[in-house]
Amino acid sequence: MDYKLKTVDAETLLSTPMNKTMFVVDGLIPQGVNVISGASKIGKSWLMLWLGLQVSQGLPLWDIPTQQCDVLYLCLEDTQRRIKDRLYSLTDNAPSNLYFAVMCGLIGGGLELQITDFLKDNPKTKLIIIDTLQKVRDSKGSSGKAGMYGNDYDDISSIKRIADEYNIAIILVHHLRKMKDGDDPFNEVSGSTGIIGAADTNYVLKRKRNDNKATLLISGRDVEYQELTLQFNDLKWELVERKNSTEIQQAEIPAFLFRVVDFMKDRSEWIGTATQLLTEMEETETTPNVVTKYLGQFSCEALEPFGIEYRTKRTGKSRLIKFIKRDGGDENDGNISI
Repeated sequence: MDYKLKTVDAETLLSTPMNKTMFVVDGLIPQGVNVISGASKIGKSWLMLWLGLQVSQGLPLWDIPTQQCDVLYLCLEDTQRRIKDRLYSLTDNAPSNLYFAVMCGLIGGGLELQITDFLKDNPKTKLIIIDTLQKVRDSKGSSGKAGMYGNDYDDISSIKRIADEYNIAIILVHHLRKMKDGDDPFNEVSGSTGIIGAADTNYVLKRKRNDNKATLLISGRDVEYQELTLQFNDLKWELVERKNSTEIQQAEIPAFLFRVVDFMKDRSEWIGTATQLLTEMEETETTPNVVTKYLGQFSCEALEPFGIEYRTKRTGKSRLIKFIKRDGGDENDGNISI
């Protein structure tokens, strides 16, 4: 075995042409391993079947272009009868390049060879869906030498090697645990962080029981963070709204700060206390304490894009606020006295 590192210098790397990341759904599903997690019976399989139908025919997914290709769908919790019934519910013309299997080997126990053999026989395949991840794993859990994290990471990495070698997208359908995490929904993915850590892209589908609306959260190495609001109608997931990271950030900015932008529209400078600012703005929905909090937290995102610089300084018992409107470049050294 050759233990020498295979390196490449920066100059060579920059000058070497490389193919762009392949997307089966533009800006949404890239090549590599993609894990979509959601609660049981939430509608993940309906979404995956419809995805397979759209991609295999080159039809848009929610008006988003797809790359037409052969698709393999491992429906490991279904029977052929159930798949047929679902197809009848979604389409009258099922494509011949969408393939199904209801049984397969386990990771490390034949699955990898089955997938590579299929890819050799069907070289136009660019999307493989495995529903569910748990069905292709053995029951070693955390009892192996590597522990739960190591086993999770190794299993995902084993599938990732195939995706990387053949430049395809593989989607693993997975579950969420019942314990909620209000700060980071991706922490609700069942298993250890080895799963989301090894995956190239992670999707979390969250839906309240007895509600036909859901949120699809997307985070990955080759995709921008996104939040999609979906609605389940007639056995199909419809797109209600799609927000990227910038739009999500903008939505979090308090409306008061955009009113500050309007207030400064015809001013080059303003100085005073938070109370004076509210009085001059005729603002009744915000308190002085909240003003300084909003400015401290969101001034960079809300004011600076409009050329408004925010400064603050405590003098005696008062805290002064200063806004400076800059039409051109900032020639000041930054040490502006308030």
